[in-house]
Amino acid sequence: MFGRKKDQAPDPQVTPASHEQIARSKDPQSAKGVPTPSRKAQEEARKRPLVPNDRKAAKATERDARREEQARMRRALDTGEERFLPLRDKGPQKRYARDFVDARFSLGEFVMFAALAIVLLTLVIPTRNADGSSNASQLIVFGLFWVMVAFVALDTWLLSRKLKRKIIDKFGAPEPGVIWYGSMRSMQFRRLRLPKPMVKRGEWPT
Repeated sequence: MFGRKKDQAPDPQVTPASHEQIARSKDPQSAKGVPTPSRKAQEEARKRPLVPNDRKAAKATERDARREEQARMRRALDTGEERFLPLRDKGPQKRYARDFVDARFSLGEFVMFAALAIVLLTLVIPTRNADGSSNASQLIVFGLFWVMVAFVALDTWLLSRKLKRKIIDKFGAPEPGVIWYGSMRSMQFRRLRLPKPMVKRGEWPT
């Protein structure tokens, strides 16, 4: 009496064609005339292997991607493109420090040549005179070298103080390590600096 009739007549408004339209509306691919994939095919499409099937090909792809990234980084060191620079060179403050250092003459960039000259002179100048006494020429050469080292240290100290004032005026406060970054750059020969200088001598950053 209260149960559902087994032979209840179907809704005359719902036809087989309506059922097909409803199914197609749920499946965009069916609506375009593409047959609905089976459940097994859908499950296979959703599967993503945790380990690539072809490890050799995966390693080759990873190696190529690493080489491409290194090539972009090398180009960025030549062009100064911020996006691909190494992490140690990124940031507006480090860019400002590089431009500030590259715009000036620094005694530190000539230390390498002075050290090389010292080595050559020690090979040429004898340690003792003909009478067996010590040769004072070597002592003079070493003395001049240490005088130059003292001037380089003074020049680097003055550079760091001035760079710090400039960065505070422009950015508010220097980032950790940026003053040391600029000081160490001043110790490198200009043509060997990386990233390469983007400004000329006397072209101070604003």
